[in-house]
Amino acid sequence: MDDKAIIKSILDTDLYKFSTGYAYAKLFPRARGRFAFVDRDDTVYPEGFADRVRAEIDRMTSLRLTTEEADFLTRECGYLPPFYIDYLKGYRYDPREVTVSQDSEGHLHITAEGYLYRITFWETPILAIVSELYYNETSQEADLDYVRQVTIEKARIMKEHALQVSMFGMRRRFSAEVEDTVTALLKAHAGTSLYGTSNVYYAMKHGIRVTGTHPHEWVQFHAAVYGYKMANYMAMEDWINVYDGDLGTVLTDTYTTDVFMRNFSKKHAMLFTSMRHDSGDPFAFADKAIARYRELKINPMFKYLVFSDSLTIPKAVEIKKYCEDKIPATFGVGTNLTNDVGNHTIPRNIVMKLIGCQISPTQKWHHCVKLSDVEGKHIGHPDEIELAQKTLGII
Repeated sequence: MDDKAIIKSILDTDLYKFSTGYAYAKLFPRARGRFAFVDRDDTVYPEGFADRVRAEIDRMTSLRLTTEEADFLTRECGYLPPFYIDYLKGYRYDPREVTVSQDSEGHLHITAEGYLYRITFWETPILAIVSELYYNETSQEADLDYVRQVTIEKARIMKEHALQVSMFGMRRRFSAEVEDTVTALLKAHAGTSLYGTSNVYYAMKHGIRVTGTHPHEWVQFHAAVYGYKMANYMAMEDWINVYDGDLGTVLTDTYTTDVFMRNFSKKHAMLFTSMRHDSGDPFAFADKAIARYRELKINPMFKYLVFSDSLTIPKAVEIKKYCEDKIPATFGVGTNLTNDVGNHTIPRNIVMKLIGCQISPTQKWHHCVKLSDVEGKHIGHPDEIELAQKTLGII
């Protein structure tokens, strides 16, 4: 392990990278994909920033899955079969899959391309690298006394209102040190209100539950393979085929929540334990989810919702009160936990999304797009976005 590197473990990533990687390997082993970095703030990065990102990516070649890490995956992630854990023991990051550049105006461009079962692993570490490097290169520091004080206060509120919160903050964290510190503080002070974390490494280090299911890319890929009208349906079908009831939270907003609800069948409503909200009005989403469950003759109180869109702990309290006696609500809180560090620091508004795929190396490439519930946050080729909107009748 390189002690100076930002990413120090293969497990320093979100759980959904492993669950989705295995699903690709099982069902679509020859499929290829292309991810692209998107900075929604159009940030001008310091001169030479791309070279520093490149150096961190190159350092990742030294990462190996240790015996302790393999044992943790085997023990805590029983839905990943032994042969896949063995595959991860032999996995090595290959920097040749990633291109990094910086244009004359200082904007950063990153793409990762290759077999999807491999290439999916680059998303979260690259975002964490860009975020932490940016603060380093612009001489911004975390006020750790502030971090401790504000995190303990958040933990107090979580306990007072009996929230169930998972940490979803790896991708836009201020630094690995801050994520580590916040995880330890929440474990010490939040009690059972800390449900777990999506970061596999810190789940192992701090002895807490590892949580997560699948990302937008899974639905985007299915849209390219099966078409936009069948994307949600087939993504759920294939997830069930792979995990047989495990990892039962389904993401709803890849092609807008309204489209998802039309695809959400009685079978899926029975087999998936929860829906995850990730964009748009959370209160309107709760109403739509409750209405759909009732339409399908399912008691909403037997299911639950996961809210994860730009949450703060006070906002989670507000949502929980709204859902009280209607449907159970849990929360995935990210940036507000791992990048609330004082000193007027502003979190990065960055993502890395699947923008293209092919079902096998001999087939043509297809554009992959995401349609947010928030206008202006769509991602992908403009012509393909328009095609998806027309196909789904949402223009």
